[in-house]
Amino acid sequence: MAQKAIKYSAKLSYAEATEALQELAQIEISENSVWRLTQEWGEALKKVEEKEAEQANATIEQLVPGQVRGKSDQRLGASMDGSMIYIRGEEWKELKCGCFFEVEWTFALDPETKETIEIGHASDTSYVSHLGGPEPFGRKLWAEAKRRHWHAAADTQVVADGAAWIWNLVADYLYDARQVVDWYHATEHLGLAAKLAFGEGTPQAAGWFKQQETPLFQGHASEIALTITQLAEEKPAERENLLQQAGYFDHHKHRMDYLEMRTDGWVIGSGMVESGGKRFKDRFTKAGMRWSRTGAERLLPFRGAVMCKRFDERWIAAYNSPPNWMLLANS
Repeated sequence: MAQKAIKYSAKLSYAEATEALQELAQIEISENSVWRLTQEWGEALKKVEEKEAEQANATIEQLVPGQVRGKSDQRLGASMDGSMIYIRGEEWKELKCGCFFEVEWTFALDPETKETIEIGHASDTSYVSHLGGPEPFGRKLWAEAKRRHWHAAADTQVVADGAAWIWNLVADYLYDARQVVDWYHATEHLGLAAKLAFGEGTPQAAGWFKQQETPLFQGHASEIALTITQLAEEKPAERENLLQQAGYFDHHKHRMDYLEMRTDGWVIGSGMVESGGKRFKDRFTKAGMRWSRTGAERLLPFRGAVMCKRFDERWIAAYNSPPNWMLLANS
């Protein structure tokens, strides 16, 4: 009964889980009991995750220049992002979400030429999460990287937005990977530069954006940065804001080889982690939901397990952990 109750509560609100258990599994259980079971076993799995991260980081392995990767033909990717959930007494706090995925070739329709082409595609996605700072999240990230045999892969990539905490973690744990700033975030910055220089919704802004989009896709981020810097000198009212956008492209220029990355079959969008963040939020940010930090942290491991179809495996890990009354007494 406990296993079913927790699995439903990882998908639905506690009230909805209670109703579903009664209707679909003929299990009569109170909402309070579903909550209590989730708290008890969630604490157990939380401790398991912490132990796994501790063990993984105790034997951290990183590639050094010139070191040969594993002999596997597998290509792996990773991505990270943040989303917000409401914690009582703390208000909105960032939930950091990371994912790992296989990168495979697949056929798709080219929106420009309308021809069928081969492109990189993310599959077999797994998730990690942490409600708090980047350091403990990085330890969880590395534990999952080792579980996915990151350094046995033939090649790897990280695709994400421009947040500094993300690329700092990449430098610490995944620095041997190909690095890509998400294409859609890059074009958002290009669009912002167009709006700052020419006004929102104007034909001039649209024309300039279209003109610059092609060289950006071809990997000429340095030229984009220079062009925006020149615009800044012509637009004194927006000079500071435009220089900020120019700095964005100059700082990430080595992560913007979009044409080469697509040609080599890598993904250039971080939709997989953004989708993961939305799925976490779907459980934690429904109307009226306000969480205690402890309550959220105990549900998060099972929510992630459900999302990557590892619930039964993670349940066994929690079940085989030290007795829950001991864990709860020490929490």
